This record gives sequence, structure tokens and C-alpha cells, in this order.
Amino acid sequence: MTDPDHVHDALIIGAGYGGLGMGAQFARTGIEDFVILERSGDLGGVWRDNTYPGAACDTQAVVYCYSFFPHLDLSRMFVEGPELLGYLRDFASHFDLTRRIAFGQEVVSAEWMEDRRSWRVLTSAGDEYLARVLVPAWGQLSTPAVPRFEGLDRFAGAAFHSARWNHAVPLTGRRVASIGAAASAVQYVPFVARDAAQLTVFQRSANYILPRNQRIFTDEERARFREDPATFEALRREVHAFREAGFARVRHRTEEQATGVAEARAHLEAQIADPDLRRKLTPDHEFGCKRILRTDDYYPALARPNVQLVTEAIDHFTPDGLVTADGTTHGFDVVIFGTGFHSQSFQGDTRITGRGGVSLAERWGDAPEAHLGLTVDGFPNLFLVYGPNTNLNHNSVVSMMEIQHEFIVEATRRITDAEVVYDVPSETVRQYNDLVQQRLIGSAFSADCSSWYKNAAGRVVNNWYGTVEEYRRAVHGMAAASFWTEPAATVGVPS
Repeated sequence: MTDPDHVHDALIIGAGYGGLGMGAQFARTGIEDFVILERSGDLGGVWRDNTYPGAACDTQAVVYCYSFFPHLDLSRMFVEGPELLGYLRDFASHFDLTRRIAFGQEVVSAEWMEDRRSWRVLTSAGDEYLARVLVPAWGQLSTPAVPRFEGLDRFAGAAFHSARWNHAVPLTGRRVASIGAAASAVQYVPFVARDAAQLTVFQRSANYILPRNQRIFTDEERARFREDPATFEALRREVHAFREAGFARVRHRTEEQATGVAEARAHLEAQIADPDLRRKLTPDHEFGCKRILRTDDYYPALARPNVQLVTEAIDHFTPDGLVTADGTTHGFDVVIFGTGFHSQSFQGDTRITGRGGVSLAERWGDAPEAHLGLTVDGFPNLFLVYGPNTNLNHNSVVSMMEIQHEFIVEATRRITDAEVVYDVPSETVRQYNDLVQQRLIGSAFSADCSSWYKNAAGRVVNNWYGTVEEYRRAVHGMAAASFWTEPAATVGVPS
């Protein structure tokens, strides 16, 4: 049982990349009194949940790790899910985090208690926690989204989301549908295509796909990384600089953007010979408006004789399959939903209540926003990890989270040592987010396409408008003059 009267220095929600990284930064900087609340029975976040065949990171592994705990024994440049989960287990063990994780503790509510200058957190297990600082690290891609198709409840076959892969369902010799053809689907489709008697991929819109150009590290290279980590760090800096320069590809009408389009088209033409299939796979939106994908195996899978690509919209399901808008009936034994996540419901079903009884869901509505993705006005001592407008299309989000962790450590230290409260003014949040939206106009993220980066009104609520280093400078500026109610201070909007 927990002690409801003990006030922890901090509570972290989630034991994925963001939450574990936050815990490690607390531990390695001497902040000992913290707990990580994890709704599942294991750590790992998306790399625990996504066990579909082919699950892998499409960011180079040398930058998809924390700088203070490099992934020195990586097997390849683009690492698969089980290896990333192994990295997180090693990470948690190294920083002695497992004993600090309370598993099976889904946060039901968190309420700011003005009189105690603390957060009161209740979990589904019936436990209560108090903490000076609350750090939600629930990510942006953790809650699967399945469209509400008419008749889906009457489908007699097996159906599951890619992030909840049902390994008990056999695919060999079966008729399989993949609803969706984006980031997860391009990874599992090649594997499903090998086993299924028939695989039909339903594509709503084509994606820009670049070659992965996988690099497998030799035993000698991995030994060199372990024996001389400076060699790994040199490669990490090289890849980081390359990916940072790549941000120019998602700015409107740049030469770099044109080069990205040319590379994607060359990749398509090299792997797909059929003109009709090539036409269906050619994007009609601006490069970078949607997530840019990397794979060498997806196009060849679509060219297999047992695979069909359908671009007609789905009208409704039947007990035996589904019917598309053109009236065609498709029969299936298994349906896999590669339909993404509720990417803008950052708080999920958790009730977060700040000053004046205002809920975070009410404060945000359908347009989540935060100052530098970290803090929300009226929610004192609450610091988000991987919050609104901190996602990237060009580099590693782990680098972004590490910047956020460093800021949260310093804020937590001041909160606990000086007994002050951190709350960003509403006007500052408004000015900052006006700036964000203004800057995003110059990027492809705001172009005319449907993507998970935007809300229903077309406002980009997930992505950062610049590079990692631009974000680092902005957060450092925020740390230099922050928002403390005692003593009071103000700070300007980053230029």
C-alpha cells in the first residue's frame, strides 16, 4: 500500500522512452524521491506494445538513444522492436529504475491541491499518491485508433489493431485485409504477404517512401563501439547533423524538398513496374505534409501476385468481409487495422484538474497546446514530456525528450529546494503558440493534406516548427528566466 500522506518530489506517468529517460535524469542528478506509474505490467511503452512482425524504428539507432547511455551494442542502423525493448530494459537496470516503477497503476485522475502545493494522483488500483511535481510521459502514439466502420461489430472473422497484434491468429493460407498503408503497415505487410493466401491493402492516400538502406554493423564495429565509445559518439554526431540538415526538406519549395520528392519517386519507379500500381502509389500532396516513410520491402510486397492494393473507400463491413464505395464485396478471414493512434488526445482518459477546477481536457479542447510543449497555464508544477508541438519528422524525438528532461530536473530541484511553484502565464502560452503556428506556415506540416499532425480544423498540434537545436536554444532561454510565483518572474517568447 502507498502512504497517502507522503509527498514525493515527483511522479512520472508512463514507463516508456520518455518516462524512463525522465527517471534516469532524476536518479543521476540526485533527485531520489520519485515514482514511475505504469498502467501495464511491464516497461517499454510503444516497444512493449508493438509486437507486429517487422516492427522497427525508422530513425537511426545511433540517435534513437540517450546521449548518457549510448546503444553501443546495436546490431544495425535501423533497429527492430525487440532490440529496442532490450535497450530500455538495460537502461532501466543501469539506473536502478525498476524498483521505482509501480506497475498496474493506470492514472485515473490528478488534481492540483493549492493548499498543499502538490498533485494528488489516484490510480485504477485504488492507490493515492502525492507529489510536488507531476510529469506525464504518456507519449503521442500510445492509444490505438480504429475507425467506426458500419457493421464492424458483425464481422465474424478475427480483427485486431497492429499495436495489439494477436499472435494467436494464424495468417498462413488465410484471406487478410490491412486497413491502412502507412508507418506500421509498410513494416508488417511484407511479412503478412509471405504467409497469407491473399492480402488486400486498403490505402486511403499514398505516402512518400524513401529507401531504408539498412546498415548491419559487423562484430568488429560493435566491439569498437564498446571499447571506444568515442567512435560511436562520432557517428552519432554525424547522423544528427545529417538529420538536422534534412529539416530543409519539409520547408516549402526548397531545393532539398525537391530532392526528397525525386528520391521517393526514383525508389517507387525502381521497385514498381506496373504503371497502374505505380499511379496508385504516387502521392498527390506536398513532401513532408505526412510522415515520410522508409522501407526497402513494402513495394516489392505489393507487387506479389497474392497482394492487391485497393484505393476505394470502405463503405461498410459484413459478417464475411467488407464492401467498398464502388459496391465491390471483399471477403476476409482476418482484418488488421494499421490505422494509427489517437495522437492528439495527449491525456487520454485521465482527468487532470488544475487551478480553479479547470480540467486539462477543457483547457485544451481539440487543440492541445503548451509552452514549448512542456507547461500549461493553470497547471502548476506539471511538466509534459513529448507534449504538443514537440514531434519531429526529420530527427530523433529522443533528442527532444532529453532536452525536456534536463529542464524538468532543474525545475524540480528549484521547486523542492526553494518551495516555489511554477506556473506559466496564460498570455505567454498564447503568444508562444501564436508564434508556433506562424512559423509552421513555412513548413510542409501545414500544407493541404490530412495527417495525424493536425486536428480537425487543420491546426498542427503535434509537430515542432524547427530543428532540434532550435528547440534546445528555446528551452535554454526558457530556463534562464522562468515562471515562478514566489518570487514572481516573467520571460519573453523565444524569437
